Amino acid sequence: MSETQETQDLWNQIKTSLIAKNRNNKPFQAWFEETDLLDIEKREDGISCFRLGVRSELHRQWISEFCFDRICSEISAIYKSQFEIEMVVTGAPAAVSLNEAEGFESELESPIQPSSEPRFNNTQEARTPSSGSVSRDNLNSEFTFSTFVVGRNNEFAHAASYSVAENPGKENYNPLFVCGPTGMGKTHLLNSVGNHIRVKQPHLRICYVSAERFLNDCISSIRRQEMYKFRARYRESCDILLMDDIQILGRGEAVQEEFFHTLNDFFEKGHQVVVASDRMPKDINGLEDRIRTRLEWGLIADITMPELETRVAILRYKAERRGIRLQSEVVNYIARISKRSIRELEGNLNRVKMFSDLQGLEINLELAKRVLAVNDDTTTLSSDDIMRLVADHYKLRITDLRARTRTKPIVVARQVAMWLIKKHQDKSLVEIGRLMGGKDHTTVINAIRRIDTNLQKDSDLKRSIEDLESRIHNITGL
Repeated sequence: MSETQETQDLWNQIKTSLIAKNRNNKPFQAWFEETDLLDIEKREDGISCFRLGVRSELHRQWISEFCFDRICSEISAIYKSQFEIEMVVTGAPAAVSLNEAEGFESELESPIQPSSEPRFNNTQEARTPSSGSVSRDNLNSEFTFSTFVVGRNNEFAHAASYSVAENPGKENYNPLFVCGPTGMGKTHLLNSVGNHIRVKQPHLRICYVSAERFLNDCISSIRRQEMYKFRARYRESCDILLMDDIQILGRGEAVQEEFFHTLNDFFEKGHQVVVASDRMPKDINGLEDRIRTRLEWGLIADITMPELETRVAILRYKAERRGIRLQSEVVNYIARISKRSIRELEGNLNRVKMFSDLQGLEINLELAKRVLAVNDDTTTLSSDDIMRLVADHYKLRITDLRARTRTKPIVVARQVAMWLIKKHQDKSLVEIGRLMGGKDHTTVINAIRRIDTNLQKDSDLKRSIEDLESRIHNITGL
């Protein structure tokens, strides 16, 4: 059997399995049926690149937004080797009706069941590929400092990243630790650092990698008894290490051992390390103290959710780059309802543009409201919303806040939730206690008093409250 036939048989197996698992989801089948495997390139580093052909830029955006996780999980389950995905626009657009597209979006509200095999790809890397846009060092050429919109929420992180890119390994910013919630631009900054260095100092060897890839490379190398290759790849063949989503390193001891020695090797050589995480070093569960202290040794720069004015500026910039003409009222509307992340902001823009193209309609406020299914001009905040914000901030579940667990992190988060609900909701102490899993009203009183007292002397608590208040402000506009 020829290699081409084997490749096609593999893709047919992946495609058949995916379509069977989504047989009741006609929109998924409509989009995925039009996605072809062009080839599988096996690189020298042992990683295979699946080049998928899609019919249009709209098709690529939709697959990236809604189908990527399912495709990646299925490839991982069947292929059993390290891989990455590149999508290439090949020609005529696929015809999918507005009703199908709307049905697909609602269908995807259900959780995706991941493969039992660890997934290799970094989602952000694979969500942004187009032909030629992702380089051999995995940097996305579109993520640069010039395309990063600076606001009060990220100006310090931007300045620190630019300083590192100008003088890698020379400043006292090693490592640079960029921290912030998902979808706030951390990956953009990491790529910006790499792209800037690649232009200014092309002799430096750059390694941009997700912590998940680092972890999987380490596991594979241990199984194959090829740790010498792993160490050569990440230490001897690399001058600049850019690692995304390092919070997952707390999962295993072996990978932490290698990461610790990799960090030491870089510091001893005066080589730059920049990492990104959705939480502070001290909040990464399972992370060894020796690694935590190394990460806190340099500079920590955090990114928070931008205020409405910055979201408007970001949306205008992204629309202009793509040649999308938006009325001011549409820009303000999308920016106001996109309260969770920059990724949500761009996703809402993509949805409106996609439905406009499919229906041949002008983008106006009525269409934006129809597509995004938000009809009220005023945004209210419920008690559940506040608990969700608090749970997200402290990396917990809402059920943790309502439980009777007495561990300190959960108790603090629970008290903060009670304090915020009392401040922002017209709720009695009894009602708040009932919301928090049937707590007595005296428990609520004590929680509120404890927060009021500790706000004056606990800087970490004060920062947490300020961050949550800022997010509440972004939701309500009040």
